[in-house]
Formats: sequence, structure tokens, C-alpha cells
Amino acid sequence: MSRATPFTVSHFRKRSFSRRGLRGYFEYRDLGIQRATRGKVVAHVIRARPAKAPHGEWHWHDCDLQFVYVLKGWALFEYEGVGKVKMKAGSCFYQPPRIRHRELKHSKDLEMIEIVSPAVFRTYSSAAPAARRSPARRSRG
Repeated sequence: MSRATPFTVSHFRKRSFSRRGLRGYFEYRDLGIQRATRGKVVAHVIRARPAKAPHGEWHWHDCDLQFVYVLKGWALFEYEGVGKVKMKAGSCFYQPPRIRHRELKHSKDLEMIEIVSPAVFRTYSSAAPAARRSPARRSRG
């Protein structure tokens, strides 16, 4: 019996993390899913690089699926139409396709698993979304 996709296992090694990735303030560990799924999905562990901080730039990803599970530490994000959200160890979050967002800050020990489909996707810089206005209030008087 032939298998459509190969069985894949990724064991941790000290040199498993690479600085090659979307953000210079993170290191990435590829989990081998991109190759196993022939580019349908990418999965990696992301961890904070020492003495590196996020730039807080608004951006969005041209992908169909993106979710993240926080293993250690915390990260503060801001999402268009949602506001600021602090993710901490044990948090799992789904980012709808093409939602504008930015990372504001994170703990020194941050580690996350991120899964994205398709495996190869583009990221676009974006202007900040229009400020949310609170509903107009009528004064009595």
C-alpha cells in the first residue's frame, strides 16, 4: 500500500533553530510539515531572540489559515477591529486570513508553535487601521 504523504518526525537538536524567517527578532525551528504536505502547510516553533524586540509594524499575511499556540512566555498583539490582546502560555489563537495586526512586545522566554497554510505565503506591510471611534454621545442640556 502506497502512502499519499510520507510519515514525518522532527526531533529537537541544539542547532534546530535558525534566524532565517519572517521576523529578525525571532528564531524559527521548522517541524518538517511543509515537506510532508508538499507545501500545503508549514509548522514551526518560534522563539524570541535575546535582546531583540518587535518593531510594532502593521502587516497582514496572504494565507488561508494561521494559528498559534503559545508554549512559554507571553506576547502582546494588536488586531484591526479587535484591539490589544495578550497571549500567554496555553493560549491558542486563530488569525482570520488577511487581518491587519502587529506585535507590540513579548517576554524574553516567548516560544510559540505557528501553523500556516499554504506553506509559502506573502506578508505585506500596511498602514495603521483607522482609529476606532466611540459612538457619538448626545448631551442633555
